[in-house]
Amino acid sequence: MCLMVKCALCVHLIYSDIVQRSREELKAIRETNPGLKPTLAIIQVCLCAIEEILRLNEDSRVYGIFLHLPQSFLSKSVRNAIKPQKDVDGVSDLNVGRVVLGDQRDGFASPIAGAVLEMLARHGVYLFMAVLVGVEGPLKATLQFLLQNNGMMVQTCQWSSKHLQKQIMDSDVVILLETDHKGLPPTWLRPGVAVINLSSALMEGTFIQSKDIKHGSHYNSCFLLLRSSRRWIQEQQYQPWRLHPLKLQPLSPVPSDIEISRAQTPKPISQLAQEVGLLPEELEAYGNTKAKVHLSLLNRLQHQPNGKYVLVAGITPTPLGEGKSTVTIGLVQALSAHLKLNSFACLRQPSQGPTFGVKGGAAGGGYAQVIPMEEFNLHLTGDIHAITAANNLVAAAIDARILHEATQSDKALYSRLVPSVNGVRCFSPIQMARLQRLGINKSDPSDLTPEEVRAFVRLDLDPEKVTWQRVIDTNDRFLRKITVGQANTEKGNARQTQFDIAVASEIMAILALTDGLADMRARLGRMVVGSSRNGQPITADDLGVTGALAVLMKDAIKPTLMQTLEGTPVFVHAGPFANIAHGNSSVLADKLALKLVGEEGFVVTEAGFGADIGMEKFFNIKCRTSGLKPDVVVLVATVRALKMHGGGPNVTAGVPLPKEYISENLQLVADGCSNLKKQIQIAHLFGVPVVVALNAFKTDTQAEIDLVCRIAEASGASAAVQCHHWSRGGRGSVELAQAVKKVASQKNYFQFLYNLQDSVVEKIRTIAQKVYGADDIELSPEAQAKIDYYNQQGFGALPICMAKTHLSLSHMPEKKGVPTGFILPIRDIRASIGAGFIYPLVGTMSTMPGLPTRPCFYDIDLDPVTEEIKGLF
Repeated sequence: MCLMVKCALCVHLIYSDIVQRSREELKAIRETNPGLKPTLAIIQVCLCAIEEILRLNEDSRVYGIFLHLPQSFLSKSVRNAIKPQKDVDGVSDLNVGRVVLGDQRDGFASPIAGAVLEMLARHGVYLFMAVLVGVEGPLKATLQFLLQNNGMMVQTCQWSSKHLQKQIMDSDVVILLETDHKGLPPTWLRPGVAVINLSSALMEGTFIQSKDIKHGSHYNSCFLLLRSSRRWIQEQQYQPWRLHPLKLQPLSPVPSDIEISRAQTPKPISQLAQEVGLLPEELEAYGNTKAKVHLSLLNRLQHQPNGKYVLVAGITPTPLGEGKSTVTIGLVQALSAHLKLNSFACLRQPSQGPTFGVKGGAAGGGYAQVIPMEEFNLHLTGDIHAITAANNLVAAAIDARILHEATQSDKALYSRLVPSVNGVRCFSPIQMARLQRLGINKSDPSDLTPEEVRAFVRLDLDPEKVTWQRVIDTNDRFLRKITVGQANTEKGNARQTQFDIAVASEIMAILALTDGLADMRARLGRMVVGSSRNGQPITADDLGVTGALAVLMKDAIKPTLMQTLEGTPVFVHAGPFANIAHGNSSVLADKLALKLVGEEGFVVTEAGFGADIGMEKFFNIKCRTSGLKPDVVVLVATVRALKMHGGGPNVTAGVPLPKEYISENLQLVADGCSNLKKQIQIAHLFGVPVVVALNAFKTDTQAEIDLVCRIAEASGASAAVQCHHWSRGGRGSVELAQAVKKVASQKNYFQFLYNLQDSVVEKIRTIAQKVYGADDIELSPEAQAKIDYYNQQGFGALPICMAKTHLSLSHMPEKKGVPTGFILPIRDIRASIGAGFIYPLVGTMSTMPGLPTRPCFYDIDLDPVTEEIKGLF
């Protein structure tokens, strides 16, 4: 039997009960989530309402937005300006549409409609005829659908309808909004009808009253805050993946890389982000196919266990190539698209120097690529340009400071460094920090003594001991030694210097090793740019440039999200070379990916060049910095490269391969496996198991493939499998993925190769003997002097980053296989204090590549009609 209700009192009581429960639940939520500070924004002023809504949409402190406006001002444009996830009153078209579709995961339904349904349920009103009188807009659509969904027949009408009396008399439930009307004549209501009047709720402030809004205590705000808090907490949880891989239809023969890339249509990057559990506010799109990911993700998922951590390394590189990038991408395509396991690839951003030089791009190849490959290989999201700008700002600051100190008195320098602005002189924060480092505990510029002023204004940089170089992301051999300051305006302050390739900048190494903005800023400030004439290190902090560098790098610190040919996710971030830096993608990208994949997922990252270089630095530098422990190493080899290590002839670009590389030769393969065996042993020094991935070519014979796999497993590899991802995509690496899954689940005993407290010499000797196989090391007098200096400055406990040729285990690039009986010469030693390592220079190492006779740019062009890039590989 239905209950007669002739006023809004029952709705009011029901709503009051809901609000009371909401208060209790909200209190419990705050107790279990002490960091939760929910804020509800209530808009009461019509002027500039849309602008204010758009601002509140982007305010992360605001969890919900409520429009407390007259009905006449609740236009479609105003309602739809609210983000659905903040529309706590459910008034936007998108939220109403989601109610109709039965999908409210990402939005809200009207709380008034919810109160009506609860009241009817409490009083046993089911399966009857209902009429909505004078109810319009989103509330009408929501109520109509929810009532119908609960088994009622629903009619709607206006107060002016000539059939109003009949519709009311035929109904069991009347839900009305009176506005200017005085209600219904009692004679129209048949016995037992339920009448619900929403008027006071919407017009007189039953749900929201102005005096309560002022003090923030009205009970509707409590209910709406609870709704937004629930949604916020739900969003903060780890989101299971809903990945939809892209279909791949490999062709034979395999087309060019760029043809394959263009044949596949990538998913919109926002779709991929949603599939892997990223929130919309965590994404910063750069077009449709790439986006920056905010570091706030690490806070949101801080309690989420990490997935498995896989490192892809290789044998000593040869001109024939090994294909670490293709293996990395083929492996994640196999894991995600074929084994249905969450997986992320983490790759370095390629330098444009090699892209236009001799190496070409680094997006993978064949049917194991990152797409779009031209965007990956060129500007991407501008990180390397940001590094170039920041690096060269430091260089400009150095030379300008040397000039100004050489041409001005202490007093003139002081008046310009600490100028009077509107009659007031004060130190900037970074100048205050310099004063503290000098032991000057004063904050008023007028209080400094002449001696203190001199110490403050004079860095006294020795032009002969400036170690900071300018950079450019181009292979340009004529910048290896230059003279700057030759113009008359520089007043004779010329000096010799050089350019490095941009990815050799210490700022790139910092980007790859930092764990957040505060840490990056601190590291940038610690960068040593040279020495004073009395031998003291001069830092970026001393130059006063640190804050500006952080500003230039604030977007570069965010990893870039892209995808593979099969629609699986990839992070691209940082790109230090492995022979002159530590050669790994960023710590931040790995950490973000390890949270996103979940406990059973996999993150596959790549170390540059051979395992003796990139892998050793990954373990001793990157893992030491990040605190992460790898689960398995995938060691990449090819039959052709092993033949070269076994004594095969040299190859020349553009000339057909010698017959040894295209015909079966088991002896060359067996001899070359000495290098593979050595690299497996290096991984075992760190206690990490190895899976060998043999990147197969069509010229390989089955006997050669079987021989490599047998030798690899006999040398201690947990598994050795052939891979065909280049020609088949992820399907060609399923066996590798299965092996990685099995081995990664086993316990390992990861350890570092040396203790940081060991002397610099002993750390270098340990790497030389245990990793490279040297008999000993030989320090030049200059190197020994640098070690003494770094020890004196307190830098002796830093890890070691060897700058050595990547073409041999030794310092002699022509020595293939496993050289023995050599002494490793240490020509010089330098320090990247901001990045946090000391790097010995082994032999002659160039930090600026040159262009070959025929660079890649001969084949690169642009179609002016379609704007398609040609010739990139």
